[in-house]
Amino acid sequence: MAKDKAQRAARGGGRDGGGFVALPWSVLDCPAYCLLSHPARSLLVAFARQYVLDNNGRLLASGKYLSKRGWRSADVIQRAKRELLDAGFIYETVKGHRPNKASWYAITWQNLDKHPDYDAGIYEGWKEARGGYAHSTSLKIKRLIPSKGISDGLIAPCGGVMTSPTIPSGGTIRGPFDQQPTPPNGNHLEIPSAV
Repeated sequence: MAKDKAQRAARGGGRDGGGFVALPWSVLDCPAYCLLSHPARSLLVAFARQYVLDNNGRLLASGKYLSKRGWRSADVIQRAKRELLDAGFIYETVKGHRPNKASWYAITWQNLDKHPDYDAGIYEGWKEARGGYAHSTSLKIKRLIPSKGISDGLIAPCGGVMTSPTIPSGGTIRGPFDQQPTPPNGNHLEIPSAV
């Protein structure tokens, strides 16, 4: 095994040391992932970064935890989290409450790890949530329809088409010129040059 590592290093292959985030292609290529906003995708990576073998179900999205990773807006975190829940990428295992209990989450492309502190009914709900992103229908693109329905009416202002006058209501505007347009001693183009 040490020989394999040495051969990879000699070829210039391999990767930097440390752990890594494994996002399956089935997650990255599914239609629900393509419809996620950029903050939701970033939060999904933050969830995947937390996962290490036996903690799926105890992943955090609290402002205190995410502020260390560059997140600044609680509103953006909340919207991204709601988007991931609706799309089936994460599953809430513990509902947080004030003053100091954060919610826990699980990523749905990994098995849920058992823990005695999960909320009641979590394991039953997990059966449906596992792999939920693959058959998520909540983020389908919807056609926008006006509140009064679709009609084949003409496109015009709501008051109708009116012919407006091309001149101001008070008549044409005269300039404030008190002087004649030519100088009093004649036009400078009519004066012979001195040369």
